[in-house]
Amino acid sequence: MHYGNIKNYDIADGEGVRVTLFCSGCTNRCEGCFQPETWDFCYGKEYTKETEDQLIQMLTNPNIQGLTLLGGDPFEPSNQRTLITLLRRVKQELPTKDVWAYTGFVYEQDLLEGQRKHTEVTDEMLSYIDVLVDGPFVIDEKDISLYFRGSTNQRVIDMPKTLKSGNVVIYHE
Repeated sequence: MHYGNIKNYDIADGEGVRVTLFCSGCTNRCEGCFQPETWDFCYGKEYTKETEDQLIQMLTNPNIQGLTLLGGDPFEPSNQRTLITLLRRVKQELPTKDVWAYTGFVYEQDLLEGQRKHTEVTDEMLSYIDVLVDGPFVIDEKDISLYFRGSTNQRVIDMPKTLKSGNVVIYHE
């Protein structure tokens, strides 16, 4: 996996102050995407064990609320297989930190078992995510007044409640 950027002290991509990893690779290619360079799976730097260690170290700061994964798309199958290791470490080593993830895929249509982006690690990955912002960016539905999303079709999903109930539960800011 490659990544385009790591932000420490990010306040735009989830609640609180966050560490944010911008994964490379996205097959959605949404019109009006704010980072079209991240569509390329080889954009940026190679993600390594050292990268993961750096992210964990940044997250140890008590002022950091959690980790945000976006991109590109963290739910591209090849990205999932890399990110699962990071998520396992965050939940084991830093259990008080929350995890947000942004995907252009739709939870029920793309990420559930049998769907096109479901892999052998998708269910585990989803179990580590506190908030999932799903759905492609739709330029005709763009609304800059929305919290944590760019277009009205996108949802901010409370993943623990969704997994427990079996139905999508919207997160309330």
